[in-house]
Amino acid sequence: MPGSHGSLTKAGKVKMQTPKIERSGINAKKKRIPRMRFRELYAIRIVKGRFGGQKDSLGAKRSQFSR
Repeated sequence: MPGSHGSLTKAGKVKMQTPKIERSGINAKKKRIPRMRFRELYAIRIVKGRFGGQKDSLGAKRSQFSR
């Protein structure tokens, strides 16, 4: 059996041929790395004592009544 599953001369061929599409619409804003996102959620939930999700969700409304 050979040592590789294809020739290395063809590596990255499809990626290089694919046209680059700029971000637009809902994907225009780049997302934060998970570590920073979880750090912010920790501050909101634990330090500030608020609900960490969307403001109009059922969980947020329920958390207001339990205080």
